[in-house]
Amino acid sequence: MMFYRSYQSYCHRLQHDMYFLTSTSRLNEQVVDKIVLQLNRVYPQILTNEEAEKFRNPKASLHTRLSDLLKHLQKKGDRHCQEFYRALQINAEQLFNDLPSRKILKTPDPTEIDTDKEQYMLNDRGPVFFLACFSVAAGLALFWYCCNSETQVIGRARRILGFSPIIIGGHVRNICMLYLEDMSRN
Repeated sequence: MMFYRSYQSYCHRLQHDMYFLTSTSRLNEQVVDKIVLQLNRVYPQILTNEEAEKFRNPKASLHTRLSDLLKHLQKKGDRHCQEFYRALQINAEQLFNDLPSRKILKTPDPTEIDTDKEQYMLNDRGPVFFLACFSVAAGLALFWYCCNSETQVIGRARRILGFSPIIIGGHVRNICMLYLEDMSRN
């Protein structure tokens, strides 16, 4: 469902928003004129000079001109509808934000994972918890590796631990060395 809403064509969105835009007192004449002029001056030119004059004609009602403009843009294609939305955003940002299609795009899908919330849920314990878990896992792996009776790795482990004061603290190193010496006696 989210895939459909996020990749909806601008023509379909304009069809969905048409009633909202053409209802009374949403757009005034000045804003419509600014939008028409912007569509006329944008590169590539969305409206020709003759079309711009037709949609700015003060003899026709604003509702009729706006309805005709929106239908005309839908016939022209998605790029033209996209430019209309851009002009609407520039000239009437509050109205642009209140469009029904924008509200649908902002509404989260209940089946979709909220990545911000999921990120928080994964990181709510902090770095100390991660380091503690990692240390326990590394210690168990080292213990299992050194205590495995099938392999004779005590000599190699002693050499590795001998060079490890930088990696692990001296106190831990001494305990591990004592353990290895005790293991080698048995």
